Amino acid sequence: MSFALIDCDSFYASCERIFRPDLACKPVVVLSNNDGCVIARSKEAKALGVGMGVPWFKVKNHYLQHQGTVFSSNFALYGDISNRMMHILSSFSKKIEVYSIDEAFIEVPHSLVINPEQLKLWGQDIRQCIKTWLGIPVRIGIAPTKTLTKIASYLAKHNIEDHGVCVISNNPYTINQYLKQVPINEVWGIGRRLYRHLSDQGMKSAYDLSRMNTQMIRKKYSVVLERLVRELRGEACLALNKEQDPKKQIIVSRSFAKKVTSLEELHPIVNDFVVRGFEKLRTEKQLCTKISVFIRTSAFNKNSPSYQGFDSFIYTHATQDTRQGLRAARRILHKVFMPAHEYVKAGIILNDFNGIKNFQQADLFEQPSSQDTNSIQLMNALDSINKECRTVYFASQNQIGYTAMRRSMVSPRYTTNINELPVVK
Repeated sequence: MSFALIDCDSFYASCERIFRPDLACKPVVVLSNNDGCVIARSKEAKALGVGMGVPWFKVKNHYLQHQGTVFSSNFALYGDISNRMMHILSSFSKKIEVYSIDEAFIEVPHSLVINPEQLKLWGQDIRQCIKTWLGIPVRIGIAPTKTLTKIASYLAKHNIEDHGVCVISNNPYTINQYLKQVPINEVWGIGRRLYRHLSDQGMKSAYDLSRMNTQMIRKKYSVVLERLVRELRGEACLALNKEQDPKKQIIVSRSFAKKVTSLEELHPIVNDFVVRGFEKLRTEKQLCTKISVFIRTSAFNKNSPSYQGFDSFIYTHATQDTRQGLRAARRILHKVFMPAHEYVKAGIILNDFNGIKNFQQADLFEQPSSQDTNSIQLMNALDSINKECRTVYFASQNQIGYTAMRRSMVSPRYTTNINELPVVK
């Protein structure tokens, strides 16, 4: 068995270039919600020194002086292009795992596994097909394990002679030669803290990690790292996950288009986050037992003291009722709000989930009520009404939605809105 990892190059920036061919080989960056930070960069923008996650105001002048192009995030476009790419991949393999918006693992057909040259050609076919049909450049790593496909993808990106497709055959000598080319911090699953520990032991490359004693790894670190080492040696320990794991928490947060100073302004904003969060909760078919609210001032304003407020509320019974979320959020916000501050961001966090189909803990002192059934029916009716177009709002909600985000440089939703189709003159 072999796997292939298809990874898009600078996905958000590449999506913007699909309908803007004039931007080919020019610097392109995409900003986060509210045009706050850089979340995607073309290779030309990286060459100008634009870092990932850097605040836009810090690099704006330098970047624009070099004729760079900037876009506000257009997630409707990015999501649709991603779905189209996954549909193309499904024609090459029946088994696919969507790993992220711009990455997917697929299982290589058995007839190709024994022939590395065929695998290379097969990968080139996928790459060319996605480029021709979508206009998105991708790199492809093919290997006998999922961890090795990440290694192959890294090499496909950095080795020009691979032409975007790197194949690692299931041969110990071949695997070791490739592993020696990859720094240990580029191995899938090696975070900063673990990297420091391993570096202190003299490990520099993925090959060094693969030589570690697996029994010692399990005892000193974890079974997860042991499994990673086995995968680096060519032993498949991770299967394709065709169904996405349920979320462990839901976060809805935004930076504000303008600073907020009053509790009266914050309430509808936070309530809007609660409404969106509980909608996502019901989509995931989950109930939560904990809701948290946070608010914060700017960390870059040196003229006023910074402040971060955070608190949580724990429910007696797991819930998916937005009304209960709004009541709890109001109580928390009153506790954490501090006057005489200029708030630039707020958000809510839902966690401690309990699946709807799972056993629900009852209250020893309360009789079952028909309100639970009425709550579920009401929320389902609300979601059904708002599915296509948001029509019904809670009275305490900000009806503008997410504080009227600043998205002054957003591109048209070319593929999802008929009114924004490109016009050919």
